[in-house]
Amino acid sequence: MSTPAKGYAAHSAETPLALWNFERRTPRADDVSIEILYCGVCHSDLHFARDDWGMAAYPVVPGHEIVGRVTAVGHDVTTFKTGDIVGVGCMVDSCRQCNSCNSGLEQYCAEGFTMTYGSPDRHDNTLTQGGYSDSVVVSERFVVGMPDGLDLKSAAPILCAGITTYSPLKHYGVKPGDKVGVIGMGGLGHMGVKLASAMGAEVTLFTRSESKVAEAKKQGADHVVVSTDEAQMTAVTETFDFMLDTVPVQHDINPYLNALKPDGTHILVGLLEPLDPAVSGANLVFRRRVLAGSLIGGMPETQEVLEFCAEHGITCDVEMINIDQINEAWDRMQKGDVRYRFVIDMASLKDSSAA
Repeated sequence: MSTPAKGYAAHSAETPLALWNFERRTPRADDVSIEILYCGVCHSDLHFARDDWGMAAYPVVPGHEIVGRVTAVGHDVTTFKTGDIVGVGCMVDSCRQCNSCNSGLEQYCAEGFTMTYGSPDRHDNTLTQGGYSDSVVVSERFVVGMPDGLDLKSAAPILCAGITTYSPLKHYGVKPGDKVGVIGMGGLGHMGVKLASAMGAEVTLFTRSESKVAEAKKQGADHVVVSTDEAQMTAVTETFDFMLDTVPVQHDINPYLNALKPDGTHILVGLLEPLDPAVSGANLVFRRRVLAGSLIGGMPETQEVLEFCAEHGITCDVEMINIDQINEAWDRMQKGDVRYRFVIDMASLKDSSAA
């Protein structure tokens, strides 16, 4: 039987999120039923609900940085049991048969992965609903275990911001002694600094703002370059092995390519729009540089980043909110007024003010 659920949903691109009662699907044999304890607030939630990407379907409950407690498991589930603390990230299904899926790279599924919210379910075509809610039902394959020692509230964003920055650093082989530049000091950027530093790299934060210098060093950056200062940018010409570019809006990447050594790699993890201004081919060809992109991470790697963060004491810097503060939080997030992720305490959904 389907089960009643409640959460905060967007009913159109223009209206505020509001309390919505809905039904979670009947659990299947491989499903894990989860009581949601915490949910991070990602900028993607806002983009999707406001239909900035032209793919929204309503009503939709956002949220894909979910930490919760297992309340029931299907009879085919072998990894989890009732009472386990688990996480759910940006995807809840894939074709499970293509080369990418068979390699644990479900984010590159040939048929496209099923998003945690706003995607048709592959089995019954109902719309998936996310973590701004009291519960969720997810196939075991797309659930990860939360390691002991992680603070659950500040670990929630590792399921998006953490894996998005960890995956390319791992894939492209960042190692001790490498020089890594991280462009942008938001939710992704500050996690990139922490993760690259824990991998043994010498990390430089690139920011447009002088005010971010002290904060970047507090987060673990060895150096800070103010990218609007031409002299500072000239001083780091051909310095870096890797650039991790977390900026989500169009920006000129040519100056950052100039900062790469020959054979250096510039990795886009934030920008989904066309590159503007255009990239100079000479910046790539004459130094054999690589311009690359990366999308979240597969399920094995998502479990891996959680274990890595537990081992190295890495969490996201968060500001806790109640669910009835979500519209205010979205307004602040649009203005960049958060360091560096809002996380919703879902116990607040049980309060009379939100019930």
